[in-house]
Amino acid sequence: MKKINIKAIPVALALAFAVSACDQGFEETNVNPNSPEAVPASLLLPTVIRKGVSETAGLAWGYGNVVMQYSAKIQFTNEDRYNWGPASDPYDPFFNSMRDVQNIINISEESGEDNYKGVALVMKSWMYSVMTDTYGDLPYSQAVAAKSGVNSPVFDTQSDIYAGIIADLESANTLLDPLGASIEGDILFAGDIMLWKKFANSLLLRIHMRLSDRIDPSAAMQAIMSDASTYPIMTGNEDNAALQYLQDNPNQQPLYTTRSGSFDEYRLSENMEDILKSLNDNRIYAYAQPTTNSGAGLVGALDDYQGVPNGLADEEALAYSPSGEADKGGSNYISRVGLMFSCSACDDLASPIARQSILMSYSELQFVLAEARERGFISTGDAETYYTNGIQSSFDYYISRLDVGGYTDISAAVAPDATYFTQADVAYTGTQAELLEKIGTQKWIALFFSGMEAWFDWRRTGYPTITPGAGAVQSTVPVRFIYPTDVQALNKDNYDAVIARQGPDNLNTKVWWDIN
Repeated sequence: MKKINIKAIPVALALAFAVSACDQGFEETNVNPNSPEAVPASLLLPTVIRKGVSETAGLAWGYGNVVMQYSAKIQFTNEDRYNWGPASDPYDPFFNSMRDVQNIINISEESGEDNYKGVALVMKSWMYSVMTDTYGDLPYSQAVAAKSGVNSPVFDTQSDIYAGIIADLESANTLLDPLGASIEGDILFAGDIMLWKKFANSLLLRIHMRLSDRIDPSAAMQAIMSDASTYPIMTGNEDNAALQYLQDNPNQQPLYTTRSGSFDEYRLSENMEDILKSLNDNRIYAYAQPTTNSGAGLVGALDDYQGVPNGLADEEALAYSPSGEADKGGSNYISRVGLMFSCSACDDLASPIARQSILMSYSELQFVLAEARERGFISTGDAETYYTNGIQSSFDYYISRLDVGGYTDISAAVAPDATYFTQADVAYTGTQAELLEKIGTQKWIALFFSGMEAWFDWRRTGYPTITPGAGAVQSTVPVRFIYPTDVQALNKDNYDAVIARQGPDNLNTKVWWDIN
């Protein structure tokens, strides 16, 4: 018969109780607070906005300004000569952000926070519109569905993507309620839901105009313009969808601190110089600096602003002489990009808060409406008034931003002369073709440094004339980006299918809406 150690029983019971007590709450205790499995929408929103907007700012600097000949490169001129390979931007960063956009949508649907969902739908629509105008067909219906087991998403047609974008923006307009629950984490509009609503409907007008050569936008655009209470739109520069940067991180302007090595590569384009000077357009003082050789300081005479032709080979670009005199060539004789766009390592007078990153401006919207009225898509308002408002608000915007940066001498120079609006090439007179050219040209001027929007719009309108440079590797201006190499390698079957449908994966295959 076994002997039982009575004295050991209390010890064993104590140990069992201790183990049981340690096990209680074990899972809660071992949760990593730095890697939460669930977060509120307010914590996801600022990153979605910051990453998306900063990405477009970088694209504007590296490609948008160059391909639309606002700026030109004087060294490392591949972008300017269209020597473009597969492009991972904006594809990869936007799709990475799209996961958090979908998380915000999911969280807001569970919590009933409609304003968060509305904001997320606007950001989703804006990012997809940028991506599809850059590449064409994209993963859309099966995008960000890896948790559902979709690791190789199909590519949807651009027409289907835009149908989804339009539906999402219309839904966002319904969901967004200025009298509803407030939101946090909104670094774009500081929680002002009415501004999000205005952005949604203004963006919708831009999109309908983008598709106007494929789909008659009259009914959709007039519906918005006929009901301002249901479909509010931007009514002034104070409504601009533009990210205001702060003095310090995390909301410091990324190009202000990171492009010191490349700032001098980008100079005033000769094409922009010629157009601005031909119009006596004082925005040249905001968009460019006097040449170093001129010794003019912050503001010079018009002759102190000199551009370089786009698309030159490296040696020719670096030695270019605006006067044609060989001993007066080189960087000292070519204007840098405007001081308000400069970086901290480039100039002691650079301002971290003067420039904003623009998603869409009131000025752009006015040009959209001027074209819509001129072409008979809307019956509301007057085309000339929209056109004039577009020009004036562009001047006003740069004057105000220069003042914010402390550049009062430059802002005083930017103010337009009274005769600006009456000169033959600006006044709203002429045939319809001439009026549309004036709208397109003024819109191009106003879209400086607005992401890739000027490139998208130029592909639709053809205004102004953009001619490839002497060193360009092809004779036509590119009309799309090439898909990233990882897409080609990791999603090959669907990549092959989209190429068979859309056309060759090169710079010259037009997207669906681009039929001019």
